[in-house]
Amino acid sequence: MTGLPDEQAGGAARSHCDAARRSELAAALACLRQRIAAACCAAGRDPAEVRLLPVTKTFPARDVVLLTDLGLLDAAEARDSEAAAKVAEVNALRPAVPVRWHMVGRLQRNKARSVARWAVQVQSVDSPRLVQALDRAAGLAREAGDRQAPLSVLVQASLDGDPRRGGCPLAELDALADQVAVAPSLQLQGVMAVAPLGCPPEAAFARLSQAVARLRNAHPSAVELSAGMSGDLEQAIECGSTCVRVGTALLGSRPLTSN
Repeated sequence: MTGLPDEQAGGAARSHCDAARRSELAAALACLRQRIAAACCAAGRDPAEVRLLPVTKTFPARDVVLLTDLGLLDAAEARDSEAAAKVAEVNALRPAVPVRWHMVGRLQRNKARSVARWAVQVQSVDSPRLVQALDRAAGLAREAGDRQAPLSVLVQASLDGDPRRGGCPLAELDALADQVAVAPSLQLQGVMAVAPLGCPPEAAFARLSQAVARLRNAHPSAVELSAGMSGDLEQAIECGSTCVRVGTALLGSRPLTSN
């Protein structure tokens, strides 16, 4: 027995599942683009100013592949241990597709070397020691040929002062940005923030907008503001967000994990 009928059956079932999942993702993407367009219209902004960043943490590599088929070439992960393997799997499934991977979760310094090999951008830089670790790691990655360009960095602002959620206090954000700006293997591109839990996001995003304006006075090229997720992207866009990080509204409820 060659096993070919079983292989063919498995391939047909997988193709059917992929087609159904692609339809789900396409419908969700269309709704998201309508939300972004409506929010931009209400804020008097051009929808082209706001980038949609899919947050693919806990979702399989095949979902990332289907998103690339729909024209989304960016993906965000929150843990290096999951991301490194997923990056390799996506590369194997779509070797010709230049997916741009972003790190958006809290990052331990001992993971900096791994992240510098696969991430085009780290959005969760919130301490001077992490800046130093990423600068060293990105430099080593460039020397080894694992990356050609400096590592793009967003400094993460804390809007609630909760150390468990990461982020740099707003009063210290400018100093942190200054450190990134002079790091030879890093490139400061802007600010990231997460709205506080259990509070209306409008006031927090307004404070963030003021802090970003001050930072841009010193660093005019740091134009990116990554703020807003599935539940509050409209409020973030009103306050100037240029990147909304969306998981649930695009990919659905997250799969259960063991940790």
